[in-house]
Amino acid sequence: MTENEGRAILHGRFEAAGLRILDDQPLTMGDVKVLLDGFDPSARVGYEFITAEAGDYGEFTPSVIDELEARILRGELFVLLVDEREIPDVPSLGAAADEFLGRLRSMGKLP
Repeated sequence: MTENEGRAILHGRFEAAGLRILDDQPLTMGDVKVLLDGFDPSARVGYEFITAEAGDYGEFTPSVIDELEARILRGELFVLLVDEREIPDVPSLGAAADEFLGRLRSMGKLP
């Protein structure tokens, strides 16, 4: 699956959940800046499909992912991080998005 195919699937699922996803949104966390594939700034919910094709492994290093995960645990934002090496196909990506959005829905974090 290509970067664009993965992003299109995620965008569609997040929009269908009622989010207003903006593409290629910068996110600053202290000294760390990343560009998320999709993000709803008002809901603070988004996603990143990490692929070699997009050069994401240089940007989403283990320390950056640790920082994102810490902020997620504190409830500052909610970002689905999907590594292409762990999600082999379209059905798996859709299932990961649905599971993530279902958890947010049960927490009352979706519009």
